[in-house]
Amino acid sequence: MLETNEIYCGDSRELLMQIEPDSVALSFWSPPYFLGKDYEQGVSYEQWQSMLKEVIRLHYDILKPGGFMVINIADILAFQDENMPRIQADNPSNKKCSVTREMVLEARRLHPDYNRDQLAAFLNCSEQTVDRRLNGNNIRGGKHAVGTHVKLVGGQLEQYAYEAGLYLYDKRIWVKDPAWANSKWTTSTLKAVSETEDLYVFWKPGTYVVNRDRLTPSEWKEWGLRQVWNIPSVRANDIHQAMFPMKLAYRVIKLYTDEGDIVLDPFLGSGTTALAAIEANRQFIGIELMEQYASLAQKRINEVLKTPKLEFA
Repeated sequence: MLETNEIYCGDSRELLMQIEPDSVALSFWSPPYFLGKDYEQGVSYEQWQSMLKEVIRLHYDILKPGGFMVINIADILAFQDENMPRIQADNPSNKKCSVTREMVLEARRLHPDYNRDQLAAFLNCSEQTVDRRLNGNNIRGGKHAVGTHVKLVGGQLEQYAYEAGLYLYDKRIWVKDPAWANSKWTTSTLKAVSETEDLYVFWKPGTYVVNRDRLTPSEWKEWGLRQVWNIPSVRANDIHQAMFPMKLAYRVIKLYTDEGDIVLDPFLGSGTTALAAIEANRQFIGIELMEQYASLAQKRINEVLKTPKLEFA
């Protein structure tokens, strides 16, 4: 059995089976989002789904009856779909040339024998402009790229959890500050800039505790009872590509566990969940696939606990 207050480097799908059954009060984790990060290279969408499904399935045995699994994740906002029509948005404000499609069509009506180069000369524009106005505003680029659309992930998580015997108990929304460090402001679409992530709260059947003493009266009022949590994001992901703020993990841990409870993170990353568990006087178990991040997490924790160095499982 895996011991508490330790970090293990390895695949969660293997190591979760080594956790004592019915021992974990809370599993709080943020998996890879399938956004093309370095640590996701070579993983297909189907493989990503399979990984999530298996990790969720393995939680049923290790969660205490009445325990919770909270998954922090965002929808895939640019999901590539080969079946999506390859039509690029028309963005007049980005057009450097004032020639319109109507002007090209009128020129062709007046000079039906002109080729594209002659039409361009007549309109005092490039032949590429003529081509784009007739066949699409970016015929050589985006129009031929694989189309993207929003892919919702919550329904899949709910299904995987339901099949494992876990039930969607609640959902909260983390609102990040609008100028968060990793934002890529869209310029050629009508899509909103991503400013939120979701917290899906799953419950293992059993009696759970509603302990008002976990939070102060002001904490219950300000965020304990609120669905929307406004928490600034990590300003610089300089040590890990996808860090969430300590305050997010701390709130989840304080809300769903009591002191001394075991908190699990099967995708530990840089160690934020473990650090929040220490801050809240909880035990932790951390699992991280990549050695560089497991070592990083252990180093951060050692600075607080002065625990022995990481022993890789």
